[in-house]
Amino acid sequence: MATLLSSSLVFSNLCRPSLSPSISSLALSSSFSSSFSLSSSISVAPHTLSSSWRKKPSLSTFTVKAIASEKKKVVIVNTNSGGHAVIGFYFAKQLLSSGHDVTIVTVGDESSDKMKKPPFTRFSEIVDGGGKTVWGDVGAIGTVLEGLTFDVVLDNNGKDLDAVRPVADWAKSAGVGQFLFISSAGIYKQTEEPPHVEGDAVKSDAGHVLVEKYLSEVFENWASFRPQYMIGSGNNKDCEEWFFDRIVRGRPIPIPGSGMQLTNISHVRDLSSMLTKAVENPSAASGNIFNCVSDRAVTLDGMAKLCAKAAGLPVEIVHYDPKSIGSDAKKAFPFRNMHFYAEPRAAKDILGWESSTNLPEDLKERFQEYVKIGRDKKTIKFDIDDKILESLKIPVPV
Repeated sequence: MATLLSSSLVFSNLCRPSLSPSISSLALSSSFSSSFSLSSSISVAPHTLSSSWRKKPSLSTFTVKAIASEKKKVVIVNTNSGGHAVIGFYFAKQLLSSGHDVTIVTVGDESSDKMKKPPFTRFSEIVDGGGKTVWGDVGAIGTVLEGLTFDVVLDNNGKDLDAVRPVADWAKSAGVGQFLFISSAGIYKQTEEPPHVEGDAVKSDAGHVLVEKYLSEVFENWASFRPQYMIGSGNNKDCEEWFFDRIVRGRPIPIPGSGMQLTNISHVRDLSSMLTKAVENPSAASGNIFNCVSDRAVTLDGMAKLCAKAAGLPVEIVHYDPKSIGSDAKKAFPFRNMHFYAEPRAAKDILGWESSTNLPEDLKERFQEYVKIGRDKKTIKFDIDDKILESLKIPVPV
């Protein structure tokens, strides 16, 4: 039987707020609870996103900006590894700073080696902000969270229906009003017309797609968010660090293909702010898919150059054809060797969200932390790089 492993968990039972109904094609974002207060303005936004979003230009809609101060009780089911773990960490901090009640449930055991890495080593920041941290088996989440009630669930753990169904079924039976899911922009089919936008074709057999379908059948109020690559303090999956590792050591940066492939790299605060918008405007978010990305693309070469500029160092870029030299680009390079670029059109139009990612400035901050933690002095092996350079007859740095 799963047990609570954190002494920071406080049991409470507040009335779950009810969601207001939509009015025609507009959704009025106002719901009431025992802890509700409302400013003098209301937010009005489209309720659903047409599947033909790509083909239709967005129409100007009348928007009355609202600041509804309603305290929500949110539980975040967080993965215990990989690049997505930092999403739950930032989202928890964003919610707490906005006055919401937050419990973050991390898969596994608090004493495991995985918890010795960021962002888990920084979970004290969540507790210091008034949040609760819990570890346990999501297959028995009803026991892990026994006695607690929530308005919103974010599943930031499951990649397929087997992993998400226990959380979704528990949330439904517990009367949770809103279910949010972290999907992936990787489920889009390749397109001749980038960027990917909401409504584009997806891989029908992808695990995330099957989860989205299930949620749409089970919940009246649900939304899915599709992130790409992200940067930010606390991320335990290399992104900008991969480039910094080579730049500070004066090594060439091997980039597959032409280097002009477009991708999207977002600061994780953009993802957390979009999720917070959905929590605070549930009627507008309901039933929609959101590309959880920044609003600018970057080329692969451009990423290398921006990282070098942030470090104040020169950069040498070399290009190669993975097939001709027998290299696996998936192991040799941190990004896809293709155009992989989505835009956040739905979040801007429906939620009134704005991106704050500024890669040149964000990378300066990331490099300062890179040096602060001493990674610039760490011994790193570049065996795959060396094989690529040797095949190109480029001298291997000593």
